[in-house]
Amino acid sequence: MDRNSVIGFILLGLLLVGYIVFNQKQEVKALREKARQDSIANLNKPKTLTDTSNLAGSKPDSAQLAGEYGAFATAATGTEQHTVLENKVVKITFTNKGGQPESVQLKDFKSAAGEPLMLVEGSFNRLSLQLPVNNNHALNTADLYFTGGQIQREADGTQTMRYRLEVGGPSAYLEYIYSLKPNGYLVNYTIHAVGMENALPAKQQVLQLQWNDESHIQEHDMQNERLNNQVHYRTTEHKHDYFTLQRTSHEKVNSKLQWVSVKQQFFNTTFITTSTPFSSADINSKVPESGNIVGQTFTTLEIPYNRAHDFSFPMQIYYGPNHYKTLKSFDIGLENIIPLGSGIFAFVKYVNKWIIIPTFNFLSGFIGNYGVIIILLTIFIRLLIAPFTYQSYVSQAKMKVLKPELDELRAKYKDDQQTFGMEQMKLYKSAGVNPLGGCLPALLQLPILVAMYSFFPSSIELRQESFLWAKDLSTYDSIFNLPFNIPFYGNHVSLFTLLMTGTSLVLAFYNRGMADQSNPAMKYMPYIFPVMLLGVFNRLAAGLTFYYFLSNLISILLQWVLQTFVINHDKIHARIQENKKKPVSKSKWQERLEEMQKRQQSVQRPQRKK
Repeated sequence: MDRNSVIGFILLGLLLVGYIVFNQKQEVKALREKARQDSIANLNKPKTLTDTSNLAGSKPDSAQLAGEYGAFATAATGTEQHTVLENKVVKITFTNKGGQPESVQLKDFKSAAGEPLMLVEGSFNRLSLQLPVNNNHALNTADLYFTGGQIQREADGTQTMRYRLEVGGPSAYLEYIYSLKPNGYLVNYTIHAVGMENALPAKQQVLQLQWNDESHIQEHDMQNERLNNQVHYRTTEHKHDYFTLQRTSHEKVNSKLQWVSVKQQFFNTTFITTSTPFSSADINSKVPESGNIVGQTFTTLEIPYNRAHDFSFPMQIYYGPNHYKTLKSFDIGLENIIPLGSGIFAFVKYVNKWIIIPTFNFLSGFIGNYGVIIILLTIFIRLLIAPFTYQSYVSQAKMKVLKPELDELRAKYKDDQQTFGMEQMKLYKSAGVNPLGGCLPALLQLPILVAMYSFFPSSIELRQESFLWAKDLSTYDSIFNLPFNIPFYGNHVSLFTLLMTGTSLVLAFYNRGMADQSNPAMKYMPYIFPVMLLGVFNRLAAGLTFYYFLSNLISILLQWVLQTFVINHDKIHARIQENKKKPVSKSKWQERLEEMQKRQQSVQRPQRKK
């Protein structure tokens, strides 16, 4: 065996060892994550009484209850009863077991299946304080039976309800107070503790509020819902941050928090402090392998506790849509949970906030068809960028006139690109043509295009609004569902996406004379790029692809009208010839650049001769 073979076998062995070590680390990481998730689930699952008797139907005795529930033993058993707080837009069903919301229905919305939209539903959803009992273990108030639940109606229509949990007697108790106004998605929620300082450990300075949330599928596309299932929070220093459940399973926030929100694609549940902020938050998340559950969060919010005899911590819970105007009206930055621009294109959120959304809201104020609104919005945007579009077309016309001369220069200096570049710049200078004249207007239009890419998929106004063949403008317009999945495309056919791609190819064909035909990449890329994006846009909102299709169609019509009836190519050619006759003034920078290029040429010529 020669040396090369030995080296090859050694490298293969090292790769095998590295693969084994990597797999072992991944397995250990997966086991740790599973153990963490299991411990969280066990901590938050409903508590069941330990049955020490073999007699069927027997009830645990007082000693057993005192051992497991301590001062809360009297609330360990009871009969579950429900109370409903309801206004024009939301219906909240409460249970006396835990004194917590059991279900939340948003009355103005339906799920994609046409059923009532339940923002909160199922036993996983829990709202509970963790209280210490005997044997140094914690007890969740969600497992205890509260008294009360009667509704008090005020003169303005506000409904208020109180749940009370006595601690060893009537002089000490924990109380949850909920109130709901006649119209709105906000629920006022107050934790009221009287005499609890004697029932809690002497050193306890915080109360832990456990909030479990399970998001169920509400839209057509589960994958898109999971991409938009996020946890957002804002500190008292007005710093906003978030993470996506699919990418992060745990985050500890040690800053004081103004609010914490679990966001779905079009809806959210948010806990908002009104006076004293949360001390911190410990957030765990999980994305189950389920066709109905989008994601689960286990959030522990720390409430500062000053051990006052009569302690209150007021807050608000928002159960409602991700409607920009509604969220902005709270003036706490909650509208920032709507993705109007992020990453390197974060600046486009200001285009959306200052131009797109106000225009959209204005049009929707007197027009009920959102397809028509998109058409008018597209026309408005094209009028807004019309000066840039005109300059771009004029620049293209000038470049088209110069193309024969550029082709001659390219053929003459095909083996000397540096000289060709110098002669090309001389031609542009003498003709008075700016080679970037067509690029800069296009770059100025880019923020509008990216802003629309962010706006349409996140606009709840388009949800379940139909136009032409599209049944829902907030998701893809499928005209045919495939029985199989095509890689990089999907399992359905979006007609608006096909029309958008087709008009993009027509534009590329119309502008084919502007591309450098000697460069294959420049020659074919305008045709390849729209086809490459076909799979990306195939699963995006129909409102977005309809806008891009309409914008392409307007571009084709504008280009034809301007170049046929407005732009006079003969006049442009005559003007260019006149400019060539004028003396060309060079700046000092241009003179230095040309001098440097000549020096480089003089150095390269002897090397070529060798």
